[in-house]
Amino acid sequence: MNKVIWSIFLLLTLISVVHGQKQQAVIRFGIIADPQYADTDPEGTRFYRNSLDKLKTAVTDFNQQQVPFLINLGDVTDRNPRDLDTVLSVINQFSGKVYTIPGNHDYKNITDNGVLYKKLGMPAPYYSFKKGNWRFIMLNTNEIAAYSNVKNTDNERELREMMTNIKVAGRKNGYDYNGGISQKQLVWLKKELEKADRKNDNVLIFSHHPLGCAPGLTALNDQEIMSVITPFKCVKGVIAGHHHPGAFCEIGTIPCIVLQGMVETKDQNSYGVIELYPDKFVLKGQGRMLSKTINFKSH
Repeated sequence: MNKVIWSIFLLLTLISVVHGQKQQAVIRFGIIADPQYADTDPEGTRFYRNSLDKLKTAVTDFNQQQVPFLINLGDVTDRNPRDLDTVLSVINQFSGKVYTIPGNHDYKNITDNGVLYKKLGMPAPYYSFKKGNWRFIMLNTNEIAAYSNVKNTDNERELREMMTNIKVAGRKNGYDYNGGISQKQLVWLKKELEKADRKNDNVLIFSHHPLGCAPGLTALNDQEIMSVITPFKCVKGVIAGHHHPGAFCEIGTIPCIVLQGMVETKDQNSYGVIELYPDKFVLKGQGRMLSKTINFKSH
């Protein structure tokens, strides 16, 4: 009998150890969206000055948790390029690497997109990077937009085409604060996904504008972008900002998370840490940012 009990004990111990190993996060990173800092009084539910202290709290927490890197989904500032240095002085106190994509407000009064991207520490207008067997794709949904210096460029023609398509289809996202991605960026995106597929990489896709879930606030060519993404089973999620209340939906089998914006409310913060596991990813939200667990579907 003692041998039986001992065998059961060893088996349970082994199961516990294996389960514990499985539950160790492979990768962890911080995430923020829409601080929209401005040295100006509140308007409605947006408390622009308060974002600076919220960012300080978030960065301090990320550093205490020893989060290796941070993803910033844009709208760092609200209206004035001079505010960018103020915000970046806080974000740059983060001890790890910061990966940023711009938001529509970041282009306010900017005449040279390259200067903005350099300030934000972006290696290119859109880009990807890898951590282990995870590929992170950073789309720029401001590439084709009324506010992003497209006049007298090929991007201006693409913008007209997008707006015409939206009008013909009777869609509701053809606003000047929304943007899209070029055909060139779409081709690049498909190549990135094909590369990830060949290498058996998992993929997370990030954009400022949602690619779904937020009617009226999605990227101008969101449906075209998602038609490229949805066939790829390596894509485990799409994460965006722009729509401050936040949202969640699935497009095909792809989970789409829209994060709550930091600028909203006087006192509540909004930031999170995402943990990647072999079978799921977990968003641990702070303040207004809702926590979420996404279990990977077997195909």
